[in-house]
Amino acid sequence: MTSISNQFDRAFVPLANAVDAGRIPGGVLGIIDRDGNRAVRAIGDAQTVPDRKPMREDTWFDLASLTKVIFTTERILALADAGRIDLDAPLVSVLPDFRQYNPDNWERKVTFRQCLGHQTPFPAVFPLYTYGRDPDLLRTFVLQHEWRAGPAVYSDINFILLGLALERIEGQWIRQMDPGPGFAWSADPANAAATEACTWRHRVLIGEVHDDNCSALEGAGHAGLFGTAESLLDFAARKLSAAGPEALIRTPLSGRRTHGWERPYEGWSGGEFCSPDTIGHTGFTGTGLWIDYARGHAWTLLTNRVHPTRHFDSGIIALRRAVGDLINTDTGA
Repeated sequence: MTSISNQFDRAFVPLANAVDAGRIPGGVLGIIDRDGNRAVRAIGDAQTVPDRKPMREDTWFDLASLTKVIFTTERILALADAGRIDLDAPLVSVLPDFRQYNPDNWERKVTFRQCLGHQTPFPAVFPLYTYGRDPDLLRTFVLQHEWRAGPAVYSDINFILLGLALERIEGQWIRQMDPGPGFAWSADPANAAATEACTWRHRVLIGEVHDDNCSALEGAGHAGLFGTAESLLDFAARKLSAAGPEALIRTPLSGRRTHGWERPYEGWSGGEFCSPDTIGHTGFTGTGLWIDYARGHAWTLLTNRVHPTRHFDSGIIALRRAVGDLINTDTGA
């Protein structure tokens, strides 16, 4: 436990400094090793507007895009392992109505694996929520919209489509599915970190999804999951001890990505000193999880950096890298 304690104390300093400087309201840092040793600590406020509420170690966070790897990727890879889908088959093998009025277009050739690795021409962002709040109609819009092809970039559309495929296979909406142990699709506002004072929902979001498109869709494959530092560390512990099909989340699909996850590259969120056998992912609300298989440890940094607004330079990119560097420098890097 001494090694983890030393790493943890060092890595907590940048988080404390960010809170003291007013860059973020609060945060929780957690670390775990392969032997099950762990440390978790909270600092600052879970909410400042309209009321102040202290951050706790068991505060629930809107995990945002961590949904992609903790829920959607896990479900898709499990279906592939069970032989229910082929990762190299096009999405139309499950969603035959996808762009059904133009059978020769590029969208109908996009595969599950390409979506997992963000190797498609879909746009980086698209404001679905501005087209209305009917979730059925918005799902139809996603499937029939003529998407403009561009360079392959990280795109929520990839995982919105994977989520629609999951819904079609399971015969129920994502919010009706089991989110996994320690996770949920919403949280008790009394125990949750606040996110944004939303301009179109006209309230401070606490315990309900921050992502605009996920809110309008009433559940989606790219965002919407809630969890705590402990639930993320439990998830990471299962990954550190897993084998077999789990290898796909560690298998590179590009210089920056595996199946669902990111892998180390220059300037990535996990810092400079993690091993090449590390995967990680971040969430827009200020969350992140990284798993270093070679060193046998994982860490999560959860913040409410979008509270009360996203339109502020919280320094989250530098903070994530600083925390990762201090965690990994102390292990022989």
